Amino acid sequence: MTDTPNIEEDHFNPVDDTRLLSPERATHGPRILLLYGSLRPRSFSRLMTEEAARILTRLGAETRTFNPTGLPLPDDAAPEHPKVQELRDLVQWSEGMVWCSPERHGAMTGVMKTQVDWIPLSLGGVRPTQGKTLAVMQVSGGSQSFNAVNQLRILGRWMRLLTIPNQSSTPKAFLEFDEDDRMKPSPFYDRVVDVMEELVKFTLLTRDNKDYLLDRYSERKESAAELSKRVNQKAI
Repeated sequence: MTDTPNIEEDHFNPVDDTRLLSPERATHGPRILLLYGSLRPRSFSRLMTEEAARILTRLGAETRTFNPTGLPLPDDAAPEHPKVQELRDLVQWSEGMVWCSPERHGAMTGVMKTQVDWIPLSLGGVRPTQGKTLAVMQVSGGSQSFNAVNQLRILGRWMRLLTIPNQSSTPKAFLEFDEDDRMKPSPFYDRVVDVMEELVKFTLLTRDNKDYLLDRYSERKESAAELSKRVNQKAI
């Protein structure tokens, strides 16, 4: 047995800690896109994202929230549909995202999944979500659960997002907002603050060296044309 790994040296680069730890720094506030998963007039996932946006703004971030009203089901409209284009443009604009879904039948809502399904893994040769940060939250009408946030984490990993460790799950959300639709002070509110704080920190930590963090040996080794030919082959 040899101690030498079977690596193609032309495509193998030792990790450059200088490039990793001292990238050129952007000076603008982190750009955060917020998505929510309900179309109800008084949607608690929407109210939660509005509260999160206030916190993010206070932390120095720039926020935009996508309204999913009018977004067609995947494959029920062309990608040129105005709401699809609006969503995709916002994803490309963002450096991090917040996904907040109600739990319905023990899972995220169809409204939430539809939004994620319209975000492509690649767009004009660019992966619009890869390497961006993600925070996941859920609201429940009953007791506390983590089904929706667990599913959102799986989706985030599939979309190659850097999903932060912390998360928020708020039970009986109808009790947590006042008549002005503001979230009441509570440990659940404190958790939302914690999650947004962590999201901003992770975004600032990773956004400027995202390209280097995602630079992969396997992709340097295989050209885009070779990759396309391999994955689209009809037989092995």
